[in-house]
Amino acid sequence: QVQLVESGGGLVQPGGSLRLSCAASGLTFSRYAMGWFRQAPGKEREFVAAISWSGSSTLYADSVMGRFTISRDTAKNTVYLQMNSLKPEDTAVYYCAAERGKITIAAMPIAYWYDYWGQGTQVTVSS
Repeated sequence: QVQLVESGGGLVQPGGSLRLSCAASGLTFSRYAMGWFRQAPGKEREFVAAISWSGSSTLYADSVMGRFTISRDTAKNTVYLQMNSLKPEDTAVYYCAAERGKITIAAMPIAYWYDYWGQGTQVTVSS
């Protein structure tokens, strides 16, 4: 069965960096666009970043633009989220998700379109 397993979360001070990983199995990774979402306590899940199946297109939420970078390694069936200049408001559970290439990247902020989700990894930004 399809599995998406996130890792790399943890506690970091404001201004610090973390790199999240999401390892995919049970699917043809190269055919799936991938996204990262996050959910803070008491808030709805929100879009963070997405990357097309080819890796040629990326999209970011305004709140993380210029600080976060999404990338993928098809050989390792893994998508990454490099997070720099972290702020306390970045504290959340981060989820990766896979979309079967049926939409354009412009639609990828919409969680409805994703076919598979990981279990999430906690990121806490605090001094």
